[in-house]
Amino acid sequence: MSEIQANQIINPTPATDGAGVKLKRSIGVEPNYFDPFLMLDEFGSENKEDYIAGFPPHPHRGIETVTYMLAGDFEHKDSTGGQGKMTAGDVQWMKTGSGIIHSEMPAMKEGKLHGFQLWINMPAKMKMSKPEYIYINADQMSVHKDDEKKITVIAGKFENAEGPIKKHNIDPIYFDIELKKEKEFSFQIPSTHNSFIYLINGEIRIGNQNHDKVKDSKLILLTRGKNLKVLALSNAKFLLISGKPIGEQIARGGPFVMNTKQEILQAIEDYHSGTFVK
Repeated sequence: MSEIQANQIINPTPATDGAGVKLKRSIGVEPNYFDPFLMLDEFGSENKEDYIAGFPPHPHRGIETVTYMLAGDFEHKDSTGGQGKMTAGDVQWMKTGSGIIHSEMPAMKEGKLHGFQLWINMPAKMKMSKPEYIYINADQMSVHKDDEKKITVIAGKFENAEGPIKKHNIDPIYFDIELKKEKEFSFQIPSTHNSFIYLINGEIRIGNQNHDKVKDSKLILLTRGKNLKVLALSNAKFLLISGKPIGEQIARGGPFVMNTKQEILQAIEDYHSGTFVK
């Protein structure tokens, strides 16, 4: 059985998005694309000035956005009529398809806000499909817990804990893992998948080969393989995210990701002409 190793360790890049929300961006900078993943942002601050302006109404086409809240409150509204207030532990999984306009605004005036947004590409045959909005409350999440670890399963399956996202074209795995010091997390991942770990806090070692120190707010791209082993050198919290590559050419234009430049130009034209939302 092939062992999965740390392939590349990346420091996220400070960035701003929306109306000035400060965040740490990893996928979407270098690497620009880790098929099928287009972007990964960590947003988090106890200073309201870093997040209070939020993400006013903006469009998307051709991607899925997955927002996972760890602390604080966000309010979502979109052009399909979907709306909800996200709180700690909630997930918003939005398939934008042919086009959606949405906003994500803080539903708090002070305190700590912390979460992640992941962009997943959609295959050409699904890019112009009907938008779909999936809201998952924290209490709907399946959790595995033992003396060594706690695993919240958003997508995929760990032992008897299975995530609410099923029958997805990339067969995603999305785990939030809390691992105690000197304990090991082991898991088998399909060898077809591209996988990464995002370390939120603590220090970990991956696989059985020596690699640079991995501590706090790091993106770790993993090699292909089957058997993943992660050792916690201190109490650690990290995301494990994995998916089957789509393998198609992409064209990017801000909030739109299609297969050709012409399709990007069409998305821009549709948005400005008022025909974007079908």
